[in-house]
Amino acid sequence: MRFTRALGDSRIQADMTPMIDVVFQLLIFFLCNLQYRTFEGRIDAFLPKDRGAAHGDVTLVTPVEITLRVAVPGERRDPLDPTRAWSGEGPFELVGRELLYAVGPRQSRSLSDVERWLTQLAREAEERKLVLDPREGTVYADVVPLLDLAHGAGFEGLTLVSR
Repeated sequence: MRFTRALGDSRIQADMTPMIDVVFQLLIFFLCNLQYRTFEGRIDAFLPKDRGAAHGDVTLVTPVEITLRVAVPGERRDPLDPTRAWSGEGPFELVGRELLYAVGPRQSRSLSDVERWLTQLAREAEERKLVLDPREGTVYADVVPLLDLAHGAGFEGLTLVSR
């Protein structure tokens, strides 16, 4: 037994445009009403309240502060011939430049003094932080020897102050 359509082969065609419009409108509606969680300045920490260090057991680690200043700026000279002045182009060498190192209240113009002070301070405390503050006029070549001395003395935490 065979069933045939009496009306012929007419196909129903649905218009998809209104459905797509409604889907896009819903999408825009939900995107506009979406609220993101912001964690700016707020991090929840769930710490146990019945355990932990008492107020008397806390020891504050005071950082060692090193300030680096330019005492005598020196002159820019040609690196191949230090007797000639720098031409204004290419690399240069600073001649006659002197730096002033301040480790806490003590000041010196010698890196050997700074090395001796840092070694002594590192021996006094097991955990010691270092704050290095290079002032205006200093360059990377001035800071790197101090970093080497601090690492050699045993300092692990370093904060570099920038302006």
